[in-house]
Order: sequence, then C-alpha cells, then structure tokens
Amino acid sequence: FFSANENSILCYNEFRLADLRPCSSSSFSVCDSRSVIGRSLKAWTLLLGFILKGFYEILEAMGMASMNSNGESLKLCVFDLRRGQNEGQELDKILFFYPPDVTFSTQLSVIGLSEGLITFTRLFSPEAACEVIEAERHSHVFHEAEPDIWMVMVVEKNKETEAIWRVDALQKVLKEVHSLFVMFHGSVRSLLDKEPSGGLIRSHLYPFITDYLNDLSVGKKLQLPSFRETLKERGTVQMLTLARDAALEVQSLVGVLDSCAGTLRCHSVILFHDLLVSTTLSPDDTVDLFTFSVMRLTSNALSSGTSSWSYLRKGSSLSQTSSRSISPQLLGSSDSLPSGNGNDAGRVIRPLQHNKWSKGKDGFLVTDIWGKDATPTIWLHQRQERVHLLAYQHKYLTLVLLVPTEAIVNGELDISFVKHQVTENASAKILKVEEKLSKGWGGENAYHVSGYRYLLVDNDMEVSRASPSGKVATLAKETLLAVNKLRETVDAEKSRTKEEKDMEICIRAKNNAWAIARVTRGKELYMALEKASDTLLDATDSVQSFSNRYCNGTFSMD
Repeated sequence: FFSANENSILCYNEFRLADLRPCSSSSFSVCDSRSVIGRSLKAWTLLLGFILKGFYEILEAMGMASMNSNGESLKLCVFDLRRGQNEGQELDKILFFYPPDVTFSTQLSVIGLSEGLITFTRLFSPEAACEVIEAERHSHVFHEAEPDIWMVMVVEKNKETEAIWRVDALQKVLKEVHSLFVMFHGSVRSLLDKEPSGGLIRSHLYPFITDYLNDLSVGKKLQLPSFRETLKERGTVQMLTLARDAALEVQSLVGVLDSCAGTLRCHSVILFHDLLVSTTLSPDDTVDLFTFSVMRLTSNALSSGTSSWSYLRKGSSLSQTSSRSISPQLLGSSDSLPSGNGNDAGRVIRPLQHNKWSKGKDGFLVTDIWGKDATPTIWLHQRQERVHLLAYQHKYLTLVLLVPTEAIVNGELDISFVKHQVTENASAKILKVEEKLSKGWGGENAYHVSGYRYLLVDNDMEVSRASPSGKVATLAKETLLAVNKLRETVDAEKSRTKEEKDMEICIRAKNNAWAIARVTRGKELYMALEKASDTLLDATDSVQSFSNRYCNGTFSMD
C-alpha cells in the first residue's frame, strides 16, 4: 500500500494490497509511488499497513465469496457516496448493480468494501482518487464519474484463462458507458436532483448499462478488452485520410448541412464505413457521437451489428434488464416517473437497444426508440445544449445532423423542413462525396503497413489509428503480452508524473519479438516487431523509419 521509512510515507493512486510484505525491519513496500503526502512515524506506518491488509482480506473473504457463488466473474456497480449514510437506509446508495439478480446483502458487501477503500485512500491522497486495488483474487477498478458518483468494476482473476487486462482499458469501459449515458439522459446527479428517491436514475441506468454490456458479450459471457486488444484505444475516433479534392468536396457538403436549419447553425458528423470523415463538434462530443454511430448507425452496424474497427461484438444477449425487473425497493415510488431525456413523462428510452434502427425510403434512418414518429435527442456536453439527431445514409456514407431543440420548440422550424432542406440542397453533394471516398477507399486493410503492427494515439485530439484487427491477430501471444506490459508501464509512468513527458520504452518478448513505445507531446506510438533476428538497434531504426514516413517525424529521437 505504501513505502515508508523513518521520515516519510508515500501514497499511490494504485494500491496492491495483496503484495504488502515486510521488506526489512523498518519498511513496507508495494509497487509504484505517486506522491509524497506527509511525514509519520515508522511504527504507525507498519501498524496501519497491517490493519488495512487484515481488514481488506476479511472483507474480501466475506463479500467476494458470496459474489462468486453465482458463477459471474464480473461485478459492476454505480453508487452515490452522499446517500444511504444512516442506518436502515444503506440500499439508497445503490444506483446500479450487475448482475442484478444477486442478493442485496451481496451488493452491499461489494459496495461497502469499495466505499471503505475509497474513504480510506482519500486520507492519504485527497486530490487523486483511488484508481485500482489489486488483490489476490480480484481486481477492483474505480472511476469517479461525477463528484461522489462512483463506478466500480470487480473482475475475478483466473490464471487458467486468457483474462489478462490492462487497468486503463477497463477504466475506459467505465468512462465510455458514463459518457454515453450523459449524452442521452444527462448527468446522474441531475436525475437524482430531479427525483431524490432514486427511482428515476435507476430506471434509466439498469436498462442502459445492460444494453451496453450486451455489446461486450460473446455467447452468454462478457468479454472485456484483454491483452489481445492492446493495439486499440477506446475513447478515441478513427479518421479517414482524405485526398485534397475529396477534402474540398467534404468541406462544401459540411457548409450546406450547417445551413439546413435556416439562420440557426446545425452541427454535423460525417462517417464513411466506420471511420470519421468530418466533424463540427468538440473532441469530447465527437468521441461520444462517433462511438454511438459505430455501434448503431453506420452501414456496417445496420447490416451486421459488428465492426472490425471497434471493440464491439454482437453475441447472444445477457439477461434483459428493464425498469420492470428492478426491485420496487430500489425504484421507490410506483408512480409515473419523469423522463430524464426531454421526452414524454413516464417513458424510459433505451437508445442502445439492438436492431432498432432502419433506413427509410428517403435515406433517413428511423427508429421507434423515442416513440412513434418522435425524433431522437442527445445532449452536447461542450455546448451544454440538447439537440435533435437526424441520421442520413447513402451507401457507406453516414451523415449525422444535429438540430437545436430550442428552434423546434419555439416553432421557428420543424424536422420535416430540415429533412427537406437536406434532400433538396445536399443530395448532389452527398452523391459526389460518396463517389470520391469510395474511389479512394482501400478497404479495412487501408492502413496496414507491411512488417509493422502499431497503434498511434493523439490524446489532445482524441484520435487513434491502428493496424487492422486481422493483422494484429497474426501476432503471437507472447508478443501481445509484451505489448500489454509495455502499455501498463507507460500508463503507470503517466499516472505517476501527471505531466507530459517524453519517453521511450523497449521490451524483448519471450519469443524475441520487440515491443516499443515512444511518447512525446501528448502523442503515443506503440509498435510490435516480430523479426527475431532484429537487435535493439534494428528495432529502434525500424520505429524511426515508421515515424519519418508516416508520422512526419513526430516520434524521431534525433
């Protein structure tokens, strides 16, 4: 948990309690240090460490034993630290729990353990929230989605399977589901404020997160991002590279789409296959809308429900949870609940349901998720504005047009007028853009570079590019494990320093492959090279050549 000596205690965002062990007569040691928090006596440090480790092992034995009785290797919960602090009101803090059919005592055991660890670690690091607890049998991944609103994922460790995860990848699952929820329903806290009993937020969270988890299921089993997906980056967009003439045509089309609502400016996002072509939104809003579009709106999503460019897999559904299957004890009042999404009262929408979108005769996508003849709405976080979502599709080109709801409510225009403007003024340009993009399209292997398996990430722009999944799948297991370890090392270093720092890290895998990372000015490059005869100099020269040719020398170490 911490490293101590006569003069100081070091506290971390990452805690590995199972590894707490005496290193000498005067110290305890665990993993990485993150920030110096103060001075204390050696005896207090040792005593506190023993108390915490014993406390944790007892709670884990009690809580996790009951958790594992239903055969589930994953637990996911959302709870509010501000609620349920009085005796007899403990259930009030539970906002979501998966799987939903476990007993309340088990749910309270898991959440109570998580709450205790959060509260305890805040004593040592009040500014940096707890991120992960690595225990002997479980990994506990934490994400404070909103002030005092916590999401916790508890994953069982199983050495007999390939269940090897990177903590940052698991955290991004929690961040993604929360961001998507806010885009459709607003913040968790705002729904709690609207209906303090908690029934409203639970009636939204349970079906939403369950529908999201269905995308991670293979058969009846959840499949979290493992080391085999280490050359992918959740929470980013993948962009299509445009030739100059195609870029000019796209720019012209965007100008027409922006003016489809008359004097009010619309926003737009354009995709080709599952790649981003253009956006007029902020990076954060673009990531959310891009993620949803790849999940449900693009031609690939409509035809097969899956995409080789994303983590998403279509499998047999998990247990279908709706507001009707949630315990009345958690839902609170049985009276009609107000909606959190700006639609009719009493209606809880499920925007992530499968097979609910189809293409109409006019090219616009239609759905009854929001109600018959109702237009979908989403919330733009950056602009703090609710907008109508109109999706238009021509072959592999998908246009998402966002119209301010305020204009519709005030009667300045209606949705049918906006649709007419698109078909009347933009149809010719849409045809031309699709034709040019199709002509230059190199298929799913368009960004394959022979001899390289790579991942490029621009954290500032929230953009990534990677070797095609089919090419990454040709890497040996030992190579992928080495890349996964490499990324863990970079994650730890970034978390420790909390500032941008240039670095290069090289790892030699058991099969003599090289895993190399270069990080500079908010950009990251990860590379796997499986030529066994390569020396370290050969491998770094290969990375240098890649950087010069494909990254404008961004990762050159000269």
